[in-house]
Amino acid sequence: MNSNLSREYIMSWRKLERRRLIENRVAIDAATRQKHADDIAAKLSNLIGNFPGRIISAYWPFRGEPDLRRWMENLPDLGRSCALPVVVEKNAPMKFRIWRKGDKLAPGVWNIPVPAGGDDVTPDVVIAPLVGFDTACYRLGYGGGYFDRTIASTSPRPLVIGVGYAGSFIETINPLPHDIPMDLIVTDHEVYSPLTRLTSDHDMP
Repeated sequence: MNSNLSREYIMSWRKLERRRLIENRVAIDAATRQKHADDIAAKLSNLIGNFPGRIISAYWPFRGEPDLRRWMENLPDLGRSCALPVVVEKNAPMKFRIWRKGDKLAPGVWNIPVPAGGDDVTPDVVIAPLVGFDTACYRLGYGGGYFDRTIASTSPRPLVIGVGYAGSFIETINPLPHDIPMDLIVTDHEVYSPLTRLTSDHDMP
């Protein structure tokens, strides 16, 4: 974090930046958003293809986020289980529950669908949607801190992959002490690890 910036300033700046980035992605037409989502899904398949039998937590799309549901539906056919995060208590870590196509869903926080029942599981891979991101793989989310609290409290720590559009890049989110960087960030154009652009569309097989 820039030591010259107060926490209050950073939180206010993030609120404005969050609004700008969400407005930009919602303005993308539906066909282009789906194309971006398909590109992201292909990259995710390449990245986690060596983890058969693992539990992968994804998410239900919200406010223009990349829609990975077609990819999620196919995970069981590949020998993997898909889970969804569930907010069970405000300002507490989330839980994860297995989801399969056709399972009953219930409205969760912000009316985002979550599994209506089922046992809690511990995912091996967590795919976290992002509003913005920087080259150090810090993720700008919606400001609730749920993913940071969950990752910090999950043992063993899962592989954490942030996903979003290439246009969501910002120079820095001005990370605060509670912010946890992603292990990887996947966009429709590139795959990042902290401080390193791993691949671009030209590099992917």
